[in-house]
Amino acid sequence: MIGLVRGNVVDLPTNVALSYFWCGGFMISVFLVLQFVSGVILSFLYVADVGLSFGCVCDFTQDSFYVWLVRYGHVWGVSFIFLLFFLHMGRALYYSSYSKVGVWNVGFVLYILMMAEAFLGYILPWHQMSYWAATVITSILSSVPLVGPSLYKYVVGGFGVTNTTLIRVFSAHVCLAFVILGVSVLHLFYLHRSGSNNPLFISGGYSDVVLFHSYFTFKDFFLLMVLSFCFCFFCLFSPDLFLDVESYIEADPLVTPAAIKPEWYFLAFYAMLRSVESKVGGLLLVVCFLFFLWLPTFNSSCCYSVLRQLFFWWGVSFFVLLTYLGACHPEYPQVLVSKVVSLILVGLVGLYKGLWVVPYSSGIPRLGF
Repeated sequence: MIGLVRGNVVDLPTNVALSYFWCGGFMISVFLVLQFVSGVILSFLYVADVGLSFGCVCDFTQDSFYVWLVRYGHVWGVSFIFLLFFLHMGRALYYSSYSKVGVWNVGFVLYILMMAEAFLGYILPWHQMSYWAATVITSILSSVPLVGPSLYKYVVGGFGVTNTTLIRVFSAHVCLAFVILGVSVLHLFYLHRSGSNNPLFISGGYSDVVLFHSYFTFKDFFLLMVLSFCFCFFCLFSPDLFLDVESYIEADPLVTPAAIKPEWYFLAFYAMLRSVESKVGGLLLVVCFLFFLWLPTFNSSCCYSVLRQLFFWWGVSFFVLLTYLGACHPEYPQVLVSKVVSLILVGLVGLYKGLWVVPYSSGIPRLGF
């Protein structure tokens, strides 16, 4: 065991050119552990019942300071994880890390699982926004051809979002946390198997190397201290910054909120979904975007190519714009702009992955599995 730790943490040969952008994986791991521990504590106190859940969550903030801190630490931990996820995936896209097939595939699956876990957790407080978000998103399942109605009844446990749905969501939320931890370990395994990429595009990533400790452990520790300070600041001084007003109102199936919107890390996908009049069309648009985002290819162009940089930063700008549009009221011209921007973004991601492609069978060594 000691030899395994030394080989993968202490004496791991690492390219000296790696910047702070390569610390994202460690930061995500730390916040995942924080989420897991705080989630286990909250699961002992939470009651999955439509008549009690909202009051139970409200009691978390009134019971004691420690329970209050655990609850808001869990809330803010999700935002920090997704912020780090976006930076981590952005760096991977910028430096063509998707050419390392094993690492990229497992990492993308981890991102999808994290989105599912965050959505399930958002439903549990059973306030107005969580109830209607669950109603809107699960209704998309009924639009799936052939199996839609049966799939909807299987997921929600009936003809609508009820107490049965809440119990299933709570069970899935707890179980999925263990799956995410396992997939995270698998992602780390493939990373150490194929090696990390680097900003200098040195083949294999093992030229001009230093040992991981102490050069990179101190960089990770410094960035962890900075993020921990920001995390504590937001938890203590602005705990409800991203919570909507509807989050303080108990779920009422007879009263629809004026504007239904998810958390900030889902706003871009929400803008895509509602930009198309058909539910199936909006779902297809999101699936196309995720498919092109996942597609692993081997690019022959360096990341410092001007055209590739234009494609990348245009894509980032459009994604940020969709995040803003997702928070806007669904009316003209926001919906029209969302549709145009979504189509352009899907095309940009497809071109970014499709241009400059070198076949894996061309003699270039394959990294990954």
